[in-house]
Amino acid sequence: MREPVRYHSIIDYSTRWDGFPLREGDIIISTPPKCGTTWTQMICAMLIFQTPDLSQPLDLISPWLDQLLRPLDSVVADLEAQEHRRFIKSHTPLDGLPFDPRVTYIAVGRDPRDVALSWDNHWANMDFDRVMALRDAAVGLDDLAEVMPQGPPVLPASERERFWFWVENSTPRTKSSTTLAATLYHLSTFFAVRNEPNVILLHYGDLKEDLEGQMRQLAARLSLQVPEERWPELVQASTFEAMKRRAKETGPNQTECVWRDGERFFHRARHGEWRNLLDEEDLRRYEARINELAGAELAAWVHRGPITLAA
Repeated sequence: MREPVRYHSIIDYSTRWDGFPLREGDIIISTPPKCGTTWTQMICAMLIFQTPDLSQPLDLISPWLDQLLRPLDSVVADLEAQEHRRFIKSHTPLDGLPFDPRVTYIAVGRDPRDVALSWDNHWANMDFDRVMALRDAAVGLDDLAEVMPQGPPVLPASERERFWFWVENSTPRTKSSTTLAATLYHLSTFFAVRNEPNVILLHYGDLKEDLEGQMRQLAARLSLQVPEERWPELVQASTFEAMKRRAKETGPNQTECVWRDGERFFHRARHGEWRNLLDEEDLRRYEARINELAGAELAAWVHRGPITLAA
């Protein structure tokens, strides 16, 4: 058995998976942040429960196990009490997770340029003081000198500068998932084993363009039978517009109230919005950075083609 890589940031710690009792049929949704995690959780909820009426907020039905804002015992107890097929959230790359052939692992890729813009909205909407208070209550703050030795990052003033801050950030990927390097590495751990029978690799762009088709394919991969008459309602409930209207039920960490505006979490769910920010010179600079971080095959897949304004 391989020794998992340890990922430890201000928000999550992969060792929380150690000893967690997995079950046959479990689903682990492990995506880089801002790549469609909540969307995939909602889709799985619709396929498993086959009704838009959820018994609890989505972030309690499908908790982020390695997040440090809730005591681990509480999260594990909630999961162990579940009798339905479990689907658990993580932002840990595949090499940091327990790999079990009885479990299905789902990752979602997204054009990193859109990921950067989504992060910009995410940081602006987050109540950082609330996050730190929850972390302190759940696990304490004694490890902050290790995971954040420079203190909280000071973000640049302009959106373009913040984009480059995210793209060129050199924080080790084991200490932060909020960089281009960490995003591409996370996807690479899934891309390398994408043909394994229990590994599913989705793309945000495909979900945007053909949500129903992607949901049907995912249902088949998960061996979930959905009556034909249920599909229209389940697909509609899985759209971003529907999820935004129900943000208190569907958004992440809504039960902990870490957002200044819960609906705003879904604000930057669009695809290709980077075209409004980057010019050709920016794209050449961006492509050079991608070439430093990813192989050609992964780069072409995640960008769905060449890195140009027409991509």
